[in-house]
Formats: sequence, structure tokens, C-alpha cells
Amino acid sequence: MSQFIQMHLLTMYPPSNLNRDDLGRPKTAIVGGSERLRISSQSLKRAWRTSEQFQEALSDYQGTRTKRLGEEVFSRLTEKGVAEKQATEWAVKIAGVFGKSKNEKPLEIEQLAHISPEEWSAVNDLADKLVEDNRGPETEELGLLRQTPKAADIALFGRMLASSPAHNVEAAAQVSHAFTVNPVKIEDDFFTAVDDLNTHEEDAGAGHMGDAGFGSGVFYTYCCINKDLLISNLQNDEELANQALSALAQSAATVAPTGKQNSFASRAYTSYLLAEKGPQQPRSLSVAFLKAAKGEDPLAVAIENLEKQRANFEQAYGACADEFKVMNVPKGEGSLEEIIHFITE
Repeated sequence: MSQFIQMHLLTMYPPSNLNRDDLGRPKTAIVGGSERLRISSQSLKRAWRTSEQFQEALSDYQGTRTKRLGEEVFSRLTEKGVAEKQATEWAVKIAGVFGKSKNEKPLEIEQLAHISPEEWSAVNDLADKLVEDNRGPETEELGLLRQTPKAADIALFGRMLASSPAHNVEAAAQVSHAFTVNPVKIEDDFFTAVDDLNTHEEDAGAGHMGDAGFGSGVFYTYCCINKDLLISNLQNDEELANQALSALAQSAATVAPTGKQNSFASRAYTSYLLAEKGPQQPRSLSVAFLKAAKGEDPLAVAIENLEKQRANFEQAYGACADEFKVMNVPKGEGSLEEIIHFITE
């Protein structure tokens, strides 16, 4: 039976616009009849896997998500003296292993492909061999994809290759869209910028005017990791799986999405983190926030409601996890180091 690790995080963000919609406004969701701010799981996962914490912990085991593999191969070939026409032809064949080439830009593939370090290394080795032999790639040399690439971010968050479904990787980690436990009203910041070379005598007006939406609240985020699948995805390397779990917990608790950070400086650490582990069927505790938390301290209300909801589920269904560990910053209880030890021991 699979071993599941679940993390429930409550993070207070001040006025911010961390994740924008197509109009540049903060993303929202209707929960329990009231509007809440929302951060998409895609935004969260990208912020975490590209963070310094994640890269320092897993630098040798991180993939690259790109459409531009063909361009990189083309550059490598031409730098080594291959003619552009020939380099284009060879690069398109190599990149085509990872996705269908665009008609208008054949060196780009249509879909973002998550490429592991070992796959990228195999691509570079093949390119160098083609230069050495002065020939194009043969069919049997294009077996560049790995079914279980040893890349922590691919193992955690999975990958989908439309052109080669056999090399898809099932994500070991599931991440919810974060939403505020409190109701919100998106406000508008009207701003002006002054041209430093304007003089009051000639032009006292603004050089630029604009507006930006923002909001604030306590966000609930839920992560569920199938540890057995994570280990399997990493070629049964349990030590690397624990490194990945540690990096995920560290970044989830301390790394904010980058949207509008220069305008709002809305970086935040998680104030409450509940971690659980066991073979039981996972469940989110989002129902604790169906009724929006109100009052002067929505964080305190949210913590109380989350812990009550967990206890109520245990009362109704029995133990929903074998063990749990809490970091409660307002009460000065627990630490992130203890959480990381708990989920990796």
C-alpha cells in the first residue's frame, strides 16, 4: 500500500498580485459563495522548482522545461563548424524526439517538454558524435527519451509528452490551487510615474499613469505526495526521494510566486504547516474554509477551523493518517526542520 505525505499550509500574503489572469488582475475563485483570491498550482510549482532552495538541494537532478531544444542543438552544431542547413536538419530530427516541430519555426517544438539531465546529456553526446562523423542521426540513435528519468522535478510534478506517451511520467505530488480563507475584494492601485527631466515650469504632469489590481489574505495550500511513486520515479533512489521531499517542503513554506514582487514586496513564510503521513486515502481539509473566516485575525480563525476539521474527520472516519506533525508560528510551536525530518525519516 502506498505511503502518502500530506501538507496543509496557511500563509498570509499582504497586498499583492502574485498570479494574474489574462487582464492582469489577481486570479480569484468563488468558495462557499464568497470571492477569494487564488494562486494556481502551476504558478506555485514553477516558483518552487525554480527557487534557489530547490536548485541548491537538487542541482544535479533537475530537468529543463523548454520548447527550444532544437535551437540549443543547432547552436552546438554550428559552433563546431556544421553548416547551418545541415545543422538545422539534424537539430530538427533530434528535437522531434521530444515533440512535433512547429511549421513556422522548425527548431522549436509545439509543446513544452520537460527534459531530464541524462536526456540532455544524451542529446549533447549525439550532437558531438554527428559532428565527429560528419553525418546525420540514424534512427536507432534517436532513442534519447528515458521512461524513468532521474530528475526530481519531473518525478514530483510529472511530464506529458503528446508525441511519446510511453515516456510520460505520472506526478508523485499533487498540489492544490491556493485560495484565501477570508473573503476578498480586489482593489485598484492607481499610480503615476514622473519624468525626471520634466520641469515644473514646462510640464508638471505625470510621464505615465496606470492601475494594478491587488488583494490580501491568508491562503490555504494542500500538497499530497505519494512517496512510493516518488521513489519509483527516481529509479528507486530513496535518498534522492528524501532530498526532493525536503526541497519541496522548504520551498513550499518559504518561496512566494514572483508576480508583481517588485511592486508589492509580498514575500511571505508559512505561518502554519500541518504534515501527515500514512497509507490512508488522502483528503484535503479545504472544507474547513467553506465558510469564510472573518474578523481581525483570520489566521487564528483559520488555524482553529483547520484543526477542528481534522479532528472531525478522524471522529467520522477513524485515523486519516498514522502520524502528524505541526508547525504553528503564532504559538511558537514546532519548526520547519522538524517537519522536514518528519516527512523524510
